[in-house]
Amino acid sequence: MALRIQQRRNELQTIVEKIGEIESDADEHRLVIKTLKEVHEREPDRTCFRLVGGVLVERTVKDVLGTLQTTMDGLNKVLVELAKQYKARESELLEMQRELDA
Repeated sequence: MALRIQQRRNELQTIVEKIGEIESDADEHRLVIKTLKEVHEREPDRTCFRLVGGVLVERTVKDVLGTLQTTMDGLNKVLVELAKQYKARESELLEMQRELDA
């Protein structure tokens, strides 16, 4: 039982780390989206560059903005899912600890 409790704690820690990484990525995306929206209002066809798989590619602001928004939506969905997983694992851990204490 103690081993299972430790495994749950490790799982929770892994989920927390992943949430932190994704939140950091989401913050970066928000900042870039905010900046590009300002440019998009004035010059939607302005050239901008995006790093894709280690390769710098030339696109327009409107193309990159759409892609970033889609990615941001995906990050938000993943964050919601990880939060659900965390709550479920946390409930399991609390139940195991109650059983151990009983």
